[in-house]
Amino acid sequence: MRLAAAFTLLASSALAANRLQAVPFLGAADSLFGAGIEGAGVDKAGSIYAVDFNDDALSAGQIAPSQTLLYQSSNNESLVNGIRFNIDSTGAEEAYIADATTHQVYKLTERDAATGTFAKSSVFCHDEGMLQPNDIAIAPLSGRIFLSGMNWTSDSVVGNGDLWTCDSSGLAKRLGTFMRTNGVEVSPDEKTLYLSEATNAAGSVVSNVVLAFDLDSSSGDISNQRTFVDFGALDATAATDIDGMRTDVDGNLYVTRNGLGQVAVFTPAGELSAYINATSIDYVSNLEFGGSSGTDLYLIGRCKEDETKGCADVYSGSTVGRAFNDLQKKEPETPTNPPSRCPAKKQ
Repeated sequence: MRLAAAFTLLASSALAANRLQAVPFLGAADSLFGAGIEGAGVDKAGSIYAVDFNDDALSAGQIAPSQTLLYQSSNNESLVNGIRFNIDSTGAEEAYIADATTHQVYKLTERDAATGTFAKSSVFCHDEGMLQPNDIAIAPLSGRIFLSGMNWTSDSVVGNGDLWTCDSSGLAKRLGTFMRTNGVEVSPDEKTLYLSEATNAAGSVVSNVVLAFDLDSSSGDISNQRTFVDFGALDATAATDIDGMRTDVDGNLYVTRNGLGQVAVFTPAGELSAYINATSIDYVSNLEFGGSSGTDLYLIGRCKEDETKGCADVYSGSTVGRAFNDLQKKEPETPTNPPSRCPAKKQ
């Protein structure tokens, strides 16, 4: 009886959640992105980026405010995916891009202020033991990135998903293996890490949950694994995959529902607060906050009207995205002041 009551309470919270609507931003007719549009990222200016630019698995491009090339891998075996921007110790903007097929993350540096492109690309971290990587999260205070990956099988087992971290020097460390993992994100205080986990059985998806961990961002270590949300119990959508996830400055977690055309929004306590519905996308693959104020939430995925193209919708709210906010507040490191020429006399 207690279990039944708990499920009834969860279901009622789904019915009570706010229903919000994103509007079209980039439609199929104008899009230069292919159906594999994924890996949304934001830079300091609030511009939004994604992969599969020019329908090319090697390329990433800018979505908003206009479409232009950001990066193209020179390795024909590449499959670029997650994108995250950072400010280095000198105040210069840099970017990280995951490459799922070569088991590494590229670091882009020496950005041209006029064109927005980067002059230099180098391997930041690499380990052949990585399943991919797919999505990226960043903890800018420590300079660490966190990477998820997956191996799709008809019947999921532990090891079909993994979680890695790379420190600021690029040293990679595996944090754990799971069922099939995808979205990964860090809370604004860098004390909680979120990871999506899905389970397949007999070729069908039977479970989708978000796991939460206590995070020590300096070491990258995680502990106290727990279920943050179980979509089967919440709204009976266990068969719909989670993809990208993002947090805002208040610690709310935004979770894509890849197949429902929506994003579910949760408070830091795990309470469902809203659904944001897409207009031009059924399979929302990723999302990111951008725009000049960092309050415009862009949803990306393949277009409803032409599934060979990638589309973007936008929901304009009032809360700033964590990634955008982190890029604004990080300042160049300054050297310690030299000692005075005339030290104080000893008393």
